[in-house]
Amino acid sequence: MFRYESFAIDPDSGLLTCNYFVDGRSFTEKVSLAPGPSWNSSAAKAAARWVFLLAGVSYYKTAAPPVIDLGDHALTDAERDFLRMFYLEGLGEFAYRNNLDLSGLRIVGPRAGAAEGPAGQPAANGTRRALVPFGGGIDSIVSVEMIRPKADDVALFVVARPGDQFDAIEKPAAVTGLPVVRAGREIDPQLLRSAELGFLNGHVPVTGIISAIAVLAAVLDGRDTVVMSNEWSASVPTLERDGEPVNHQWSKSIVFESAFRDVLRQAGLPDYFSALRDRTELWIAEEFAKLTQYHSTFRSCNRAFHIDTKRRMDHWCGECDKCCFIDLILAPYMSPGALAAVFAADGGGPEPLTRADLAPKFRTLLGSGTKPFECVGEVNECRAAVLLAASRPDRADSSLLQELAADVGGRPDAPSPAEIDEMKQPVGENFIAEAYT
Repeated sequence: MFRYESFAIDPDSGLLTCNYFVDGRSFTEKVSLAPGPSWNSSAAKAAARWVFLLAGVSYYKTAAPPVIDLGDHALTDAERDFLRMFYLEGLGEFAYRNNLDLSGLRIVGPRAGAAEGPAGQPAANGTRRALVPFGGGIDSIVSVEMIRPKADDVALFVVARPGDQFDAIEKPAAVTGLPVVRAGREIDPQLLRSAELGFLNGHVPVTGIISAIAVLAAVLDGRDTVVMSNEWSASVPTLERDGEPVNHQWSKSIVFESAFRDVLRQAGLPDYFSALRDRTELWIAEEFAKLTQYHSTFRSCNRAFHIDTKRRMDHWCGECDKCCFIDLILAPYMSPGALAAVFAADGGGPEPLTRADLAPKFRTLLGSGTKPFECVGEVNECRAAVLLAASRPDRADSSLLQELAADVGGRPDAPSPAEIDEMKQPVGENFIAEAYT
């Protein structure tokens, strides 16, 4: 059984401590933010509660028992439904890779009475003060530049281990010229010994956890809104398992966003929405290409974010699925020379599209085989990018790109010019507050 034990706030040190228990073992997670009396507010306590609830998933997965015990923490039926969905859907990839069936998961414990009505987000007092979680990639950069002219005050939000910083975030963050609100997240060190201790391991819905910490940070900093950078394609499943979707990016999806907004509204916490919810990666890439001030500093390679600093790269690896995708999606809008400079920066290597040995990775992005368990775009977005990039005169001698484009163009389901144009328009709904439109 997994049990939620307790959480405690220390305003003087700016520390939130969360305690969990699973299969005879105790775990503690710590989240640090700026200290001060704002920690004592009811909103801060409500936000801290959601950090406690969502961060528990990292410890539950060590054993993935069939029962979650809420301990003394009463949840309304709506909150309980949301939490169960967070575990089941957010751990979809984890369950798939570990061949687990979590569908029978039960949540037991005290029930709170339903709220009489939506509490609503706190009044912004006429001032639009936005907090933008920032990862240094093209999505968060485009979000910042979209929101900047529409807000009175914008700050970036960055989470890392206490005392740790990532150059891949810090360098483009400096280019924005915006202030940074920082949080330290210290997971229990036992998690880093998963293999040694016999824990189950795998992907967790970390964006959901970071979202909850961002809401707490917004409350403490007197901000009315958390603006995410999750695009339309984040809602597209990675694959299906027994007819059910499995999405590596589930906590970036519209389903999570909508449900999380509901529980935040009931608690009277800051608004939460993605500025890119109805935008495709193709649209985002075209916008990013115009932001030349970031081209020498941004980095979307996941190897830049390794927990072990000895294994952390200070340049693009140039060969992972994420590097291949970023190269592919930007190729229609940036010259070969510009992209070569991006990947070669700080001692990196050649542009992925110049490497014939990476053809299998590009073909996977284009729909040949299972989509990678990475934050990459939808298949048709990738196909559109190949066709657009191959049509550039300066890409005429790019043998790999021309070969990929010929393969895509010969498919009966290749995107038409009209369909590609549609990808550059809003797709589906968004939850962007009117004040930020």
